[in-house]
Amino acid sequence: MNEDKKQRFNFHNSYTQLPKLFYSEVEPDKSKKPELVIFNQKLAEETDIEADNIDELTQIFAGNIKADNSESIATAYAGHQFGYFTMLGDGRALLLGEHLDRDGNRFDIQLKGSGRTPYSRGGDGKAGLKAMLKEYIYSEALQGLGIPTSRSLAVVKTGEQIYRERNEDGAVLCRLMPSFIRVGTFEFAAYYGNKEDLESLLDYTIQRHFPEIKADANKTLALIEKVMEQQIHLIVNWMRVGFIHGVMNTDNTSVCGYSFDYGPCAFMGVYNPDTVFSSIDQNGRYAFGRQAAVLKWNLARFAETLLPLIDDDQEKAIEKATNKINEFDAIFNSEFEEMMLCKIGIYHKEEGDLALLKEFLELIETHQKDYTHSFNYLRLPDLYKTKDFILGTEFLDWKERWQHRIEKDDKGHSFSLMERYNPLFIPRNYFVEEALNLAVEGEMKKFKTLIYNLQMPYWYDSEMDDSLFEPAGFDSDFQTTCGT
Repeated sequence: MNEDKKQRFNFHNSYTQLPKLFYSEVEPDKSKKPELVIFNQKLAEETDIEADNIDELTQIFAGNIKADNSESIATAYAGHQFGYFTMLGDGRALLLGEHLDRDGNRFDIQLKGSGRTPYSRGGDGKAGLKAMLKEYIYSEALQGLGIPTSRSLAVVKTGEQIYRERNEDGAVLCRLMPSFIRVGTFEFAAYYGNKEDLESLLDYTIQRHFPEIKADANKTLALIEKVMEQQIHLIVNWMRVGFIHGVMNTDNTSVCGYSFDYGPCAFMGVYNPDTVFSSIDQNGRYAFGRQAAVLKWNLARFAETLLPLIDDDQEKAIEKATNKINEFDAIFNSEFEEMMLCKIGIYHKEEGDLALLKEFLELIETHQKDYTHSFNYLRLPDLYKTKDFILGTEFLDWKERWQHRIEKDDKGHSFSLMERYNPLFIPRNYFVEEALNLAVEGEMKKFKTLIYNLQMPYWYDSEMDDSLFEPAGFDSDFQTTCGT
């Protein structure tokens, strides 16, 4: 090795210490003519990734150069997809390694679209440029909104054409997250492994993400509680900003409470709890207003996998796990109600506040008003002067009662609270599609402007003007796809 060559990543790998059942060693496909499309310099700096030689990094992302200390693997997992159990695994992704920043924070560095693995199930393991750029947009959007998410480091074109619904440029996304361990990883261990395999995964997960519970009397129940708390916080925040993941299968439910796999996701415009954009979710299983119920269902599947480790007596294990999952509703409802009241500037709940909130939601649903704009209209009516933002005469009565309520506390503090809880800028479907369609043709200006605005979504900037209000009716027949 050239002594002058720098280490791009500080890889210290631990996942390969698990039983071999959990992964397969695999190398990424080499790219014929790699071309860097976008690189997240700020993220590289935040995570201490050496980025002074972008050409060399591009070759690593393209599979043409192996990074120092990389142990590239594809991980095995299972999952309930739309309620049905199936064997899965990293079918078009691989883990380059676990990077440690200078503070000891550990990140899985993963390539997506890097070729076939033992878990590809007949697929080619490749990815299209548009889908990878979309994931870049949404991961950066949630990061800007303050929501735990995987991050996108780079997108590289591979120099080959792949076929999905049409021929398109192939691409690889490099993304990172504290880990890609999922509920589906535990389902895989429970179904295909033995008790020792399951216990190995449990101990590894606790050590990596929740070391504070190692000494708990029942660390398995403590893990269920931790994962539940993290996931509830995540979904409450999704609903705060109108985000619809679109495919909340158990294999897309991370144990560390992060969002990832942005396939058929979208942000809701007009408020309707039944909103669905995913073309594959024909029955609305993962609609905006059903995300909490699906999460509870996913957590129940997680608890089922851990029954052998909860108690040797199966009946007692089932009872303990059931009692733990039954805590979900109270925890979720409390956090959700607190969040929604903050969106209208109420921070000390009193009798009648939830009714006031419910009335506002009914008004914007009845009048088919935009979810994000409606909350911002309360605080910034001048922004909507030319937008004919009318909620009917009943809104005037509601507004008078709401103003009296927030003045009872501290109107200034209420408005400050509303500013923190209500983003002005979200990646609206029309503008995301516009930016992506131009980007795949090589025009990146709108894409980069969108990314810039997503970094500061809570404060108005005149740069946002062209992307704040999408054309009326665009969402009515808009559909998203997985991009696989």
